[in-house]
Amino acid sequence: MKIEEVKSTVKTQRISSHSHIKGLGLDENGIPIQMASGLVGQENAREAAGIVVDMIKSKKMAGRAILMAGPPGTGKTAIALAIAHELGSKVPFCPMVGSEVYSSEIKKTEVLMENFRRAIGLRIKETKEVYEGEVTELTPIETENPMGGYGKTVSHVIIGLKTAKGNKQLKLDPSIYESLSKEKVEPGDVIYIEANSGAVKRQGRSDTFATEFDLEAEEYVPLPKGDVHKKKEVIQDVTLHDLDVANARPQGGQDILSMMGQLMKSKKTEITDKLRKEINKVVNKYIDEGIAELVPGVLFIDEVHMLDIETFTYLHRALESAIAPIVIFATNRGRSLVRGTEDIYSPHGIPLDLLDRLLIIRTLQYSRPEMEQILKLRAHTESLSIENDALSLLSEVGSRTTLRYAVQLLTPSSLTARVNGRSVISKEDVQEVGQLFLDAKSSARILSQHKDKFMV
Repeated sequence: MKIEEVKSTVKTQRISSHSHIKGLGLDENGIPIQMASGLVGQENAREAAGIVVDMIKSKKMAGRAILMAGPPGTGKTAIALAIAHELGSKVPFCPMVGSEVYSSEIKKTEVLMENFRRAIGLRIKETKEVYEGEVTELTPIETENPMGGYGKTVSHVIIGLKTAKGNKQLKLDPSIYESLSKEKVEPGDVIYIEANSGAVKRQGRSDTFATEFDLEAEEYVPLPKGDVHKKKEVIQDVTLHDLDVANARPQGGQDILSMMGQLMKSKKTEITDKLRKEINKVVNKYIDEGIAELVPGVLFIDEVHMLDIETFTYLHRALESAIAPIVIFATNRGRSLVRGTEDIYSPHGIPLDLLDRLLIIRTLQYSRPEMEQILKLRAHTESLSIENDALSLLSEVGSRTTLRYAVQLLTPSSLTARVNGRSVISKEDVQEVGQLFLDAKSSARILSQHKDKFMV
């Protein structure tokens, strides 16, 4: 078994309603600022989250779990996302919803374990043979397409690299030209090319160009020292799930039949416990030898009350394992039935034995002034102009219904304003949209008043 260079399989998830959040918004003493880093209010919850971040950074949190408990629309997901931002961009953050475990293709426990492994990073330090320097020349050499047709194809690429010690001209494979194009490499950039794999990494612009006027905030790096061809320590960040997938994937031949076979295979391949144990052995060996470092990330499970008694029992074992991420649960339920049982009622729908192990952070309903601040933030994030009267009316709607409903009215109100020939959302636009769309409470009231007209 070997750990090869792998592509990241981190789940990309748009959390567009929280795109304005940049962190927890705490001062140097860990005290929350009323409105900072995209967060408003919830001072106690943010201060508690700040302590959790400190515990994670000092490596005293592994294997523990946190529960964010509060009514809908009180910022539970926002605070979990802020914790991930505080930990840094290289720390894995894996968001999931409790109902994701109910898949027709894969076992419930397998879905949980997969997400656990996505949330554990491995920082591998390797000494690789590389060609490094400032790009002085980048010339693709074209030839007639061997498949026929009018187009030409790149046969090879000539690249010139310069260091403080000398220059070198390389003739490289066309596949490396594709990598150079993806990295948007231009003459004047400092890059390195791995000799064995041909992987290209752009490090930044050479600092000799730093005096030039540049519209973009470019990262400038010094001209590399030593020879162009050298041995260099390369740091690669992967997750344990990346390693699982890379080693589980069958390596077929290059013929059409084997490619078709791979296409027709079901997309979800279950990774066995045996394979994971083997990978853990290699990972532990790497850690002991100082080649790699474990980076426990954050697994965020929203709507945790959707999990059932089997998955809660499995979570116990997963949390106690030597390699475990920081788990953040979130729920908006009060005392409710534990799913998968008929008569076990528990706070938040979580069994008491698991509840005992959790640090619980409570989120509270926003006040009307706080709602107004959040709506102003969202309008700014979505590049919408809004009058103060309209903002005040929306915050009133939010306090009467929910914050989420008030935020959802922003975009339709801006479209209504545009139809009416205005670029700024006015009070009239909000009123007009409010008459067109119902909130959950109004809809429930209409249903109860006219229940004889609806099917049961």
